[in-house]
Amino acid sequence: MPGVQGKVEAAQADEAAAPEVVKFYMPVPFGTVAVELTDGKATRVLLNAKKRQLKEFQPFDQVDGSDELEELFGRISEYFAGVRRRLDLDWNLEPSGITGLARRILKETARIPYGRTRTYREIATAAGQPDAYRVVLATLVENPVPILIPCHRVTTNKSGIGSYIAGKKVKRWLIDMEKRAVKERTVG
Repeated sequence: MPGVQGKVEAAQADEAAAPEVVKFYMPVPFGTVAVELTDGKATRVLLNAKKRQLKEFQPFDQVDGSDELEELFGRISEYFAGVRRRLDLDWNLEPSGITGLARRILKETARIPYGRTRTYREIATAAGQPDAYRVVLATLVENPVPILIPCHRVTTNKSGIGSYIAGKKVKRWLIDMEKRAVKERTVG
């Protein structure tokens, strides 16, 4: 029966094409960070995740890990300790459906150097829409991979730091941690 054989082959092809998804969380100085990896690329990062959000993630020490996952855990720990500037983890925005201006905003945000900040207006201008600073804020609050795309580095024109996906306390902690790390490396 060629029809059955064809269905079996199609099912095997679908199984082989199914992406490998790993979801884990780990403690960080301000709470938790949860990471979703699809085929080795970050597709979602949750900062200071709530217990209900963590239900679909496993504690890091319970994930059947590989050397790559162990390395990633180390890099995340080093970043939050202020000794690593980049996590060196690829990310993929496709599952989030982000396109157009929002994608350009995230791309410009990803270019902000460690320990530095830019304003919402500067990001809007760099993305080609100088008057779209409110769109920048709306986009960054929906950033699917914060830290990897460092939206905490985008602040207001005024003295405040602005909104953040994980709350202002976490944003202030991240900005201060990075500035301290830069200062310590410069002084030491």
